[in-house]
Amino acid sequence: MDDEPVHPLLSAYMERREDLIRYFRVRLRSDEAAEDLVQDIYFKITPPPVEPVGNPAAYLFRLGTNLMLDRIKVRRRAEARDAQWHGAHVSDVGGAHVAEEAPADQAAAAKLQLEKILEAVKSLPPAAQEAFRLHKLEGLSHAETAQAMGVSRSSVEKYMMSSLKLIVAKVGRWP
Repeated sequence: MDDEPVHPLLSAYMERREDLIRYFRVRLRSDEAAEDLVQDIYFKITPPPVEPVGNPAAYLFRLGTNLMLDRIKVRRRAEARDAQWHGAHVSDVGGAHVAEEAPADQAAAAKLQLEKILEAVKSLPPAAQEAFRLHKLEGLSHAETAQAMGVSRSSVEKYMMSSLKLIVAKVGRWP
């Protein structure tokens, strides 16, 4: 049996877990979304920070609120991107929506290029992968990516520079 004391932040999480779920259930209007968010809080505090946290319960609620706001931003950006794509790539023909599709050879070449890029991204260090995902795929700014990762903006910029250099070296430039 392990007699090590439980970190106060983890202890507060275990004690307040149901309160966190209730709190975020109301704000997100979804049991599943609240459960996912509270689980993400746990992932963010594991392992616990070295620095002591003055008010662990308040820290957990604030962390959850920040995660919730980040999710809302990402969802809104995705919706705006989808709406913009829909407007640019879908035409109305006789009242029906018709997507403009690329010729098969272009689609195949693009798919191959994407596979090469994803393979290159997988070879990046974990922090660079995370920065690339948040910035390039989820559309966060460098500052938002830095906040989400808990690093400086300068670190995110360095991750992105090294990521793009590696991708260009492995895949070449893409349009």
